[in-house]
Amino acid sequence: MLLSNVLLQVNVSDHWQWLSDVVEGYLVCFAYQLLTSHDPPILGSSEKLIWHSQVPLKMYVLAWRLLRDRLPTKNNLLSRDIISSANSFCLAGCDQVEIVQHLFLHCNLSSSLWQQVRFWIGVSGIDHQSIWAHLVQFTNYLGGLKERRSFLQLLWLLCIWLVWNDRNNRMYNNSHSSTIELMEKVKSHSYWWLRANNVTFVHGSQQWWSSPLTCLGIG
Repeated sequence: MLLSNVLLQVNVSDHWQWLSDVVEGYLVCFAYQLLTSHDPPILGSSEKLIWHSQVPLKMYVLAWRLLRDRLPTKNNLLSRDIISSANSFCLAGCDQVEIVQHLFLHCNLSSSLWQQVRFWIGVSGIDHQSIWAHLVQFTNYLGGLKERRSFLQLLWLLCIWLVWNDRNNRMYNNSHSSTIELMEKVKSHSYWWLRANNVTFVHGSQQWWSSPLTCLGIG
């Protein structure tokens, strides 16, 4: 199928051709310009929210790729003819194609996780339809104070990371976590990260589990 429009010619040697510049050919600087000139214009300030000094760098990289829809989701693999349409559905059994919005926001598992997180921090809301808008919305649930936004940024990045890891476990290890188990990971990971980076954080895990905002002094 991929070669259906290729015309083979006798006595003509095959050669590689850089289609973006058939005259000069391939140059690293041209490839870089091509890759960096197609970032979605809608990111804006939301891109700045994915950087957080208290989370591992790999989570920042994941979020950076997510905002640009560059993760190897099944929909993206389908668009590249790597998988068939029959294999493009969500692994959680939602009967929906695995696009980033569904996987991270509206899948039965991820949607329940966001609800549990909102309940834990004492806010209410609904999940936005787009990833970047959801990030902006979530980080402003508690108002504009820097300390509150920082905590919600950490939670958002952590949830994204856990959902992606669970998806990969379903695909490659035939195992998965329940919403309750993912929520326990949200609490434990955020607790140890904040404690490791804040010498004045002296609250115990039981206090953190029941009232995180009070422990941070932002409740």
